[in-house]
Amino acid sequence: MTDQPTTLLILGASGDLTQRLLLPGLGTLFKEEPQRAVTVVGADRLELSDDDWRSRVRGAMAQAQLPDDLAAPVVDGTRYVQTDALDQGQLSSLLAATTEPLIIYFALPPSVTVKVCALLEKIGVPRGTRLALEKPFGSDLASARELNKQLLRVVPENDIYRIDHFLGVNTILNLLGIRFANRLLMPIWSNEHIDRVEITYDESLALEGRAGYYDKAGALLDMIQSHLLEILAFFSLEAPATMHAEEIRSLKAQVLRAVHPWGHDPASASRRARYTAGTLGDRQIPNYVDEDGVDPQRGTETLAQLTLQLDNARWAGVPFVLRSGKAIGTACKRITVTFKAPAHVPSGFKDSPRPDRLILDIKPGAVTLDLSMNAEGDPFELEQKELQAELGKPRMLPYGEILGAILDGDPFMTIRGDEAEELWRIVEPVLAEWEAGHVELEEYAAGSAGPEGWDRPPR
Repeated sequence: MTDQPTTLLILGASGDLTQRLLLPGLGTLFKEEPQRAVTVVGADRLELSDDDWRSRVRGAMAQAQLPDDLAAPVVDGTRYVQTDALDQGQLSSLLAATTEPLIIYFALPPSVTVKVCALLEKIGVPRGTRLALEKPFGSDLASARELNKQLLRVVPENDIYRIDHFLGVNTILNLLGIRFANRLLMPIWSNEHIDRVEITYDESLALEGRAGYYDKAGALLDMIQSHLLEILAFFSLEAPATMHAEEIRSLKAQVLRAVHPWGHDPASASRRARYTAGTLGDRQIPNYVDEDGVDPQRGTETLAQLTLQLDNARWAGVPFVLRSGKAIGTACKRITVTFKAPAHVPSGFKDSPRPDRLILDIKPGAVTLDLSMNAEGDPFELEQKELQAELGKPRMLPYGEILGAILDGDPFMTIRGDEAEELWRIVEPVLAEWEAGHVELEEYAAGSAGPEGWDRPPR
């Protein structure tokens, strides 16, 4: 262990990701763990004075409600270096001016990240340097493989941190704790008792000025290909002996290797749609194709649904329905587990109105158990009663948790290279069917629940 502060070098420091997420997240980390010793260095092509950069850092610390006495050394110690990271000479000078230990955070588009890594291979980085990069990890399976090869030519796999901010530590630990830390649920977590699993992330937000990114990605790549498939992996993995990062990541990779479109038919297992003009609360939302920066010829979907199967003994026959959309009337961010009906209900009881369900709310964290039991008044009539509890709230913003883990050298919340490739392997056949026009691009009004007939996916 060294007393030397860790240098956090942010490439692409003038961008929205740094200002909106990275720096405020870092502020919440310092607030919870003030003993952290970190020197923040920002670098980008934009001309920015040290005073301007410090003002941005100061504002982010204030946003995180970091007390002035803790914020002052962070602001005083930070600096900004105007750098074109694609210029080998400038990048080399930048690295030479940083101190070890070093974390390089790529707040850059993936295509630029790959080129910078190729330069880092030529320049070389100090031993123990950690690389942190944002999704998407490549643009398809082939590019994901090439990216992994390029990264490994710079640092070993254990020093690569592929970030999924969606998997803040509380989301992960809540899910694993509910499943493995109680006697009630652990033995029924299989196809013997579970009928279907739905992982939904519907947002009431519309495009909100993000056409530059979103119109090239769409709902399938923005949410399902990364975030929701990762939640599926955590939900479905076999029982670990420990919570060590390598064990958990190996079990996740094992799950992902078993995932395929339902019936091995990516066309019938998937649906896509795009919002038209409508009303969200008191806001009038324009037709998606009329939003600034949207190319109507792309046929980008704003709502995607994918039904998957796991070809393994635990989950054979259970459909996993992953759905995410924008401009949906009622936001829904949850995992819904529907249990099978009891093998036998004694004669004389009236049927329960619906199956028993376990609902795990992702944001905010809560767990609800819908159970059939005797109704009030008529003891032979059955009804659903809710048992609900709130789950532990996060100590800090997701990026604070992520940066803390990187500083600790703990890859628990990050995605291993083989996982990143499996995520692309799962969705590529779906994308191919969509590009071939084999899956209709449906429409739904902004503020609605989505197109008609999407309540239950193909079985």
